[in-house]
Amino acid sequence: QVQLVESGGGLVQAGGSLRLSCAASGRTFGRYSVAWFRQVLGKERELVAAISWSGDVTYYVGSAKGRFTISRDNAKNTIFLQMNSLKPEDTAVYYCAASNMVQLTTTPSQYVYWGQGTQVTVSS
Repeated sequence: QVQLVESGGGLVQAGGSLRLSCAASGRTFGRYSVAWFRQVLGKERELVAAISWSGDVTYYVGSAKGRFTISRDNAKNTIFLQMNSLKPEDTAVYYCAASNMVQLTTTPSQYVYWGQGTQVTVSS
């Protein structure tokens, strides 16, 4: 079992930056791909970024490319999402998740461990 706890969300003005962190406890997720999702009330959860267990393969949704960076520190069981040039449409609850796959996966159903989420609000 893996427990995930996100932090770093908050209120920021458009154009600003935030860095989200996700700390894992319990069984290490060092051998599994991990990801950040986001969800707006009333809409489906969206995959924002994912990273393989080794950290050398990443995926970004189109709207995040060039602005967001996902990274991981397996020694500290922590993943990060650096978000720059934030826009009001980035406002959502952000969740970190760990898969049961070694290789990077973009299939939501393969993410089996989830954090409780952290709110990101970008004002215009």
